[in-house]
Amino acid sequence: MNTLSVFTRTSFFLFVLTSLFLLAPMTTARGSSDDASAASKNSDLSRVDHKYVCMITNQRYDKEQIPTSVEGKTYYGCCEMCKAKLQNDSNTRFAVDPVSGNVVDKALAVIGAVPDGKVYYFENEENLKSFKSKTDKES
Repeated sequence: MNTLSVFTRTSFFLFVLTSLFLLAPMTTARGSSDDASAASKNSDLSRVDHKYVCMITNQRYDKEQIPTSVEGKTYYGCCEMCKAKLQNDSNTRFAVDPVSGNVVDKALAVIGAVPDGKVYYFENEENLKSFKSKTDKES
């Protein structure tokens, strides 16, 4: 095999891997339409204090998470890597309210969690209650 052929194959392989890596978060984000159906399986949605949520993995934990202050607001991460992401990537500090469709700041949101630990961020308590009653009816 000549050097150019090896280089071309390696480049193509790296391109495919990079594409898959970059597209994976997009397909997860688009999965928000599945949020309601997933929650309907776990309709026991309950309000959670921010300090028990990793705002990167969007999971509830039994122990308090690591706080980090950004622009006067407190966010929480489960590890130093998550804490650094919250400090350095403003996109990680926001979520979409599954009821209104509006973008909410995770530090200011009302947070609800289902038994498996997945969390949802809401603009207000009414949206959390609306989401819970909707999922209760679906289950």
